[in-house]
Amino acid sequence: MNPVPSTVCSPLFRPFLDVPYRIAENYTEYEELCSVRCLNDEVVWTCGDNNIMKIFNLQGELLTSIQTESGNDPQDITVTRDGDLVYTDTDNKTVNLVKNKHIEIIIILQGWKPFHLCSTSSGDLLVFMCSGDETQTKVVRYSGSTEKQSIQFDDQGRPLYSSGNIKYLSENRNLDICVADNGASAVVVVNQSGKLRFRYTGHPSDTKESFNPVGITTDSQSHILIADFQNARIHILDQDGQFLRYIWKCRLREPWGLCVDSRDNLFVAEYFTRSI
Repeated sequence: MNPVPSTVCSPLFRPFLDVPYRIAENYTEYEELCSVRCLNDEVVWTCGDNNIMKIFNLQGELLTSIQTESGNDPQDITVTRDGDLVYTDTDNKTVNLVKNKHIEIIIILQGWKPFHLCSTSSGDLLVFMCSGDETQTKVVRYSGSTEKQSIQFDDQGRPLYSSGNIKYLSENRNLDICVADNGASAVVVVNQSGKLRFRYTGHPSDTKESFNPVGITTDSQSHILIADFQNARIHILDQDGQFLRYIWKCRLREPWGLCVDSRDNLFVAEYFTRSI
């Protein structure tokens, strides 16, 4: 678990730490660890390569676990503004809400498959989904089970996102929607209305290393943090897509899922080490 090199959530700007450091490292017992989401500053939800979603405290103790209703592996998880867990079941084409250990299907898709998702500051859900053959992709906003917005094309009618299903997403504090598009080796950022603001394809000086974005999150200063899986580092951008710095050379291995708590501590789910 690495702190984002910034400090306690505050309206005042605080500088980055010169050297990021680990607070703790906790093993989760998955074979492959995919997602981590903060419930609060003390506990996190996780999901991986089986049908069990687990919640751990900062000491690495397993507090509780929930099995998916269908028995399928969850593709991704998020935590709502009210503190409830939501997960996608790609095989069943459903989005599911876990409340007091009771599981309720809140969205059923026809012709599309849900993959990644995030909860927004307004209480909506943003769901990244693919067509049945995974050639078309889009982000859809839901209020409860009601579709409010679909984001698929730019102003010229071109697809905003590549085909394929690895597209983690996060809402920034300025309400931009940030998508780590692994297939395009890019981060695609649109504003609240779905208009393209910018694409980030890695630091311009990295001509020999391909950008491999996976997990994405944002912090209290509207920084965008992206897990670069193959290069074992975290890219940090400002809200306008300008590169600020890396987090690396601190024993990061296969960073995949990301989230931050209210104090801007960064939680990193390492895919093959199965550690947070």
